[in-house]
Formats: sequence, structure tokens, C-alpha cells
Amino acid sequence: MKYLSPLIQSFDLSLEKRETADSWVGATPWLMIFVAVAIGLIGVGALYSAAHGAWQPWALMHAIRLALGLLAMAIVALLPIRFIRRFALLWWLMAIAALGMLEFFGTGKGADRWFALGGITLQPSEPAKLAVLVMLAAYFHELSADRMRQIRSYIPVLLIVFLPFAQIVLQPDLGTAVMLFLAAAVVIFVAGIPRWMVMTLMSMGLAAIPVAWSMLYAYQKNRILVFLNPDLDALGAGYQITQSKIALGSGGFVGKGYLQGSQSHLEFLPERQTDFIFTMIGEEFGFMGCMIVLGLYTLLVFLLIYYSFQMRMTFSRLVTIGVAATISFYVSINTAMVSGLLPVVGVPLPLISYGGTAMMVVFLGLGLVISAMLNEHDIHE
Repeated sequence: MKYLSPLIQSFDLSLEKRETADSWVGATPWLMIFVAVAIGLIGVGALYSAAHGAWQPWALMHAIRLALGLLAMAIVALLPIRFIRRFALLWWLMAIAALGMLEFFGTGKGADRWFALGGITLQPSEPAKLAVLVMLAAYFHELSADRMRQIRSYIPVLLIVFLPFAQIVLQPDLGTAVMLFLAAAVVIFVAGIPRWMVMTLMSMGLAAIPVAWSMLYAYQKNRILVFLNPDLDALGAGYQITQSKIALGSGGFVGKGYLQGSQSHLEFLPERQTDFIFTMIGEEFGFMGCMIVLGLYTLLVFLLIYYSFQMRMTFSRLVTIGVAATISFYVSINTAMVSGLLPVVGVPLPLISYGGTAMMVVFLGLGLVISAMLNEHDIHE
């Protein structure tokens, strides 16, 4: 951290400098925005290759969504952070209502996960994750140090997290539910939950594994079993991960070259535009290409953590940590999944995989971070 701090400060990212900046231009974290846009443009290029060198059906739409995401980020960034905090409960309630409406109006292949509005599909579980993080940050912002040590103070926390968690599990969408739970757990931990509570919850979680296994759907159990032994169903449930490993391994150190990925272009690699797009990048650009992509994600997460250390308002700090955790878990789970280190759970690669809702949520989260950074003077609001 101490070696990179001077580099970051050279981009005028210090909060102390922001407070004396003459305009919002000098107060905006341009390096963070640049990294996010760079990752999004890599996604445009990867989707262009996924369509065999064509803008349709994915690359052009991804570029349009990238522009819309930047616009949404700018709009959120202009909102005072105190305004966002005051309406955190409303956002959370709207997320709960939207998840509940999926039972009646949802669409999807074997699962009710999306709303179809004309030619547009929306996945409400994605913004629900952000709503949970904002609600948790708002709750802990008002919680005193004494109340943090009281068990009854965590009853609302359980409601905030587990109500949307249960709704998403029942869709069923275990991957997104796990993402929500992990990011929420990071926010709760950073907020200052007592250590004995952490150990108790971990013990209860381990003890609940047999119960959780019994509640999984058959296809979810099959994914886990195939993860442990891909040859168990090599042409069925294990087909995706087997082809993904072949594609990643064939890329070698520098890859086969742009538009030259045989596994993806010959249609051996399923879902190359969404969940397995990192595999396609690895096949075409090899180990070096994968390291560049992971390096950009690491820089983005590092910047978010760096900003959170300088924030004085509890709400701002927890929201920023929550956004960093969400992006980090997105990347970690997706790359581990396509590498065979985790079961296939359907988690996209943020800003690169094709999918508008997930991209928009990342940009909304970055907009919240910018708003928090621009309004640190509202600490007493």
C-alpha cells in the first residue's frame, strides 16, 4: 500500500486534495473510471471475437450498455450521499418487492430470474445485492459502539440479508445468492461485529452444511459432484468445465491470437459470451492476457479499498467496501469456476461478460463511491 500511494496521489486522488479542489473535475477519481472503462472495452473486444469477428449480436450492444452505464454512474455520482443514505430503506423495500414479483411475472429457462419488458430483460437480483449493501451501511451508520456488542442489534441485520437471500435461492439462483451473502458478510465484518459472534456464525454455518445439501436442487448437487469429478458426466454436466479447461490450457503463455480461438469459434465452448468469456480470453491471449485482465480488476478493487481507508463517514466507507467486495467476489468466483476450482454457478465476469443488468449494477456501485468521495464534507449530516 505504501509503495502505491504516491502513484495514486499523483492522479489527484487524495481526499485532502479533493476538499480544496476548485471544481468537481479535480475531485473525480479519474483513474478508477479509466480502469473500469478499460475493462469494459476489453469486454467489447472479447464479444466481437465471440461472434466470429462481428459486432452483432453482442459487441455493439455491450458498447451501448457501457456508455449507458457511464451515464448512470455520473447521475448517481451527482446525488448527495446523504440523500442515498436517507432512502436506503426504500431502495431495499423496492428490491424485495421486485424479487417477490418474479413469482408471478418472471421468465427464464427453468428458473424465474428475469423480467421481460418488450425486448429488454432485467434481473432484479443484481440490483438487490447493491440495495442490501446500502441498507446494511445505513443501518450500521446509525449504530453506536455499545449497541454493536448487543446480540439484539443484529436481528435487523438478519432480516436485511436473509429475506432477499431466501428469495433469490428460491428462484433458484444459488450463485447470485452466495454472492449477496459473501458481500454482505464483508460489510458486517468491517462494520465491527464482535469476534465471538463471527466464530459462532462460522461454526453454525459449518454445522448447517448437511442441511443445506439436502435442500439443494438435483442439478445443483450434480454440479458439485461433477466439480469433484468432471469425468462423472463428461458429455453432460461436466461438458462445460471440460471444454473450458481445454481452451484455457491450449492458450499457452501468449495465446493463439485474436479471433483465432479454436475451441470457442468451433462452438465447443458453451456460453462463451457470458460465464465462460474469461476462458475465451485465455485461449486467444494466453496466460499473459489473463494476467492483464486480472491485474486491471486487482487495481480497481485496490483503488476502492484505498478510498475507503480515507473516508470518515461510516456509511460511505461501508458502501465502498461493499462495492469492492462485490467486484472481487464476481471476479474470483467466475475465474475459479471456469478454471475448475469451483463448481459452475453461473456468475458473470463484471464489465466483460454479456449482460446489461450486472454491468449497470457495477456502474451504479461506482457512482455511489464517487458520490461518497465528493461529499465527504457531509459527514455530520
